[in-house]
Amino acid sequence: MIRRLAEGEWNLSELAAPLRMSFPAASKHVRVLERAKLVRRRVSGREHVCRLKATPLRAVALWTEQFRALWEKRFQALDALLEVMKSEERGEGAGEV
Repeated sequence: MIRRLAEGEWNLSELAAPLRMSFPAASKHVRVLERAKLVRRRVSGREHVCRLKATPLRAVALWTEQFRALWEKRFQALDALLEVMKSEERGEGAGEV
């Protein structure tokens, strides 16, 4: 639903259709997203129109970005260790003649 809402506004029936979801089930999902402050719904007559509120998602992206550099360093260290281990396994390590 969030991916679809990133494309623009959708009424609830249109939003639910590709997910093969009933209107009540879709409405329940949208209520959860509304409580998480990720979706805003407006009712116009019988039509429920939903749109994404991306601000909370941006905050999460910024928060997680601070950890990216740390994890990249750790993965690089792990890659280096794995290369050393492979080299030793092939008998190319120090002390081998």
